[in-house]
Amino acid sequence: MANKNASYVIVTDSGADMPYEYLDAHGIPCVDLTLHFEGENIEMKNREIRVSDFYARMRAGEVARTSAPSPAAFAETFEEILAQGKDVLYLGFDTGISATVNSALIAAEDLREKYPERKIFVLDSLCASAGLGLVIVQTVKRAEDGMSIEDAYEFAKSLAPQVAHRFTVETLTYLCRGGRVSKTAAFAGNMLSIKPVLHVDDAGKLINIAKARGRMKSLSMLADAFGETALHTLAGSEIAVGAEYMADPEDAAKYDTTYMISQADCMEDAQALADMIYKRFGRKVDMITDIGPVIGSHAGPGTIALFFVATRR
Repeated sequence: MANKNASYVIVTDSGADMPYEYLDAHGIPCVDLTLHFEGENIEMKNREIRVSDFYARMRAGEVARTSAPSPAAFAETFEEILAQGKDVLYLGFDTGISATVNSALIAAEDLREKYPERKIFVLDSLCASAGLGLVIVQTVKRAEDGMSIEDAYEFAKSLAPQVAHRFTVETLTYLCRGGRVSKTAAFAGNMLSIKPVLHVDDAGKLINIAKARGRMKSLSMLADAFGETALHTLAGSEIAVGAEYMADPEDAAKYDTTYMISQADCMEDAQALADMIYKRFGRKVDMITDIGPVIGSHAGPGTIALFFVATRR
């Protein structure tokens, strides 16, 4: 669907883990982070390697390294839009994890001098994967209904801090490799089938908040978080998501009730989580996306993440 307010274009990056089909259908340019496998000099983008092939290589023991886009990459994308007489609204990947938004800020500052009559808004969402995807989906809806770029930016800015990120991993190996758990803890955890439950905090940092014994227990804990904090009540139903919090109807309407799941080559587990939430709370998942190679290189195959608008992160 085309943006009814054709005066600006929403831009994002591949840290959003959004399907390229969705981005293309809504006219959203995507600036790609890149990766390479150790021992190879070939830089790849998410769209240049099949997700299943990537995770097969990871499971075989290969190590991938990632890089943020350069300011030049953002400048190229932004200038193509500005040269058409349109403004730019960039919704970007969490600075608590990546330098991606910093590159965008440098590009925007340079281009404002060249195109002083144009507007360039850069949002550090402090969101990652389909958490940023959720912000994109909701902002796109409003842009396509004719919301101005200023109001769309303010909407996204207000929504992003309320997007809860809850995720768990299949193995501690990759968190250990990234320095988030010690080698001893990773070895013991893997032996005992300990699955950490993590979230992204208000500063955009990955924080370990709980431990579960076994995969299904960790998925159940993700569903518990949804039930405890999701900004949603089911009209006409005895089931209330967030039993300790009655959502303000105006807030619930303002932010909709989108929830999304992303998965790293473990679709059956993603569907199991979606089914769990539906059975317990009557909510159907809006979208299940792949965790792309860039984020997947840090989290590892088997990662499951749940994103929803919450009373708190």
